[in-house]
Amino acid sequence: MQVVTIVQRRLTHYRIPMFNELRRNLWSHGVQLRLLHGKASSDELLKNDSGVLAWAEELPTTYFLGGRVCWQPFLRRVAGSSLVIVTHENGLLANHLAMLWKPAPKLAYWGHGANFQGRERSLRERFKRWSAKRADWYFAYTQLSVDLIAESGFPDSRITNLNNAIDMTSLVDAVSSIGESDLPIFRTQFGLKDAPTGLFIGSLYAHKRIDFLIAAAHQLRHEIPDFQLLVVGDGPERERIRSEAAKNPWIRHVGARLGREKAGALRLASIIMNPGLVGLGILDAFAAGVPMVTTDCKLHSPEIAYLDFDNGVSTEDRLDRYTDACRRLLTDDLERERLVKGCVLAREKYTLENMVSNFSSGILEALERSE
Repeated sequence: MQVVTIVQRRLTHYRIPMFNELRRNLWSHGVQLRLLHGKASSDELLKNDSGVLAWAEELPTTYFLGGRVCWQPFLRRVAGSSLVIVTHENGLLANHLAMLWKPAPKLAYWGHGANFQGRERSLRERFKRWSAKRADWYFAYTQLSVDLIAESGFPDSRITNLNNAIDMTSLVDAVSSIGESDLPIFRTQFGLKDAPTGLFIGSLYAHKRIDFLIAAAHQLRHEIPDFQLLVVGDGPERERIRSEAAKNPWIRHVGARLGREKAGALRLASIIMNPGLVGLGILDAFAAGVPMVTTDCKLHSPEIAYLDFDNGVSTEDRLDRYTDACRRLLTDDLERERLVKGCVLAREKYTLENMVSNFSSGILEALERSE
């Protein structure tokens, strides 16, 4: 039986369902999956999002330079593997050794293809493009990542598009379980009226561009007198939102919400407003059938590739263009319903099951290739 080993810097709870399913899928094809992972940095521990997996193996982990550089010696631990898959990150020192001295017949990278918040011509990004070509296979997050890796000179035939996803089943079920009769209860809970509602949902930090969000909300309130903004989330920028909400009762900040409360917030929303970084949060929009409006701010993660003309809106990075798009969706029921249908279709495409299938197929193909 062939052995495939995946090495992760740390294990997050939202990845556990994917690794379990991938392990089962590969086993059915006569391939054993091993997972090696390290520990989170001190800052990451505050997120409380680490996971535990009984069959995974823990690596000793040391961080340097404020967590930007990590040492996890794994080369000897992967002996006997036919394929080793590591995360394509410049700060993972042991990965560079694996690139120079392959610990297995085949080495694969799993990554974004670039630092989407970095500078394309920087030394770090040039090194990343060069190092990508040292691998035998590349598991890319989305089609956007595929294109970036191919541009670096990596052969298309050895790139797998994973269409990165997490398990959204519970959120879909929770949203579906909330009927029209439940909505007044959630409006009361969140301090909202039965009126056009923009929703920001996610972590509150600089790349989310909270000031832009607030400016857009004020412009919409001027044009649509009963418009209201609901902010669900927490993070370093929370005080900026709290201060604004204290002055404007039509802005409601309710902190982070999970489960049925998160689903209730999504059911109340007319649109999702996120003018800054978009990542896996776009799956919330698809799960709930609520169109997202964002900008081409050049900060997005690879999952921005999932947003298209049929399921959401991305505008030029200008306040007037952004508020115009939001206003149009808030007042044009037909256009909003068209995008809602697109969200439902996207929900069926970008699933954990499809990601596992893509990952498994790519691994099996990588193992079979003779070159």
